[in-house]
Amino acid sequence: MSDATVTASHAGIPYQVSLSDGLHQWLADEPAELGGGNQGPAPFQLLLSSLGACTAITLAMYARRKQWPLDGIQVQLALSQEKPGNSRIARDIDLNGALDDAQRQRLLEIANACPVHKLLSGEIHIDSRLR
Repeated sequence: MSDATVTASHAGIPYQVSLSDGLHQWLADEPAELGGGNQGPAPFQLLLSSLGACTAITLAMYARRKQWPLDGIQVQLALSQEKPGNSRIARDIDLNGALDDAQRQRLLEIANACPVHKLLSGEIHIDSRLR
């Protein structure tokens, strides 16, 4: 897997951040009740969206390679933080198509092997520095 880079820029609009990977641009914001403008997903929703997107893409690629009748995927995610450093993500995966039980079980195994799932399940070190 190649290294991923993203730049987050705050230009003075309260709680709103412009994000870019050099090719695409998107926005993060906080809900109005937290003082934001509610113009985009909040940071935790962006984190969950990464896992949801990776799960769906990984499953779609696998099923296509196997020529399985997977017609659609929906991934619903919820984050709960019991205390700092102890969080849980609930991931419900709906698979649409004429899949048998063995195929469905294999796709669950594949979902648990998607790259973002592996990253979030492993130990993460964040090296911060000022420039």
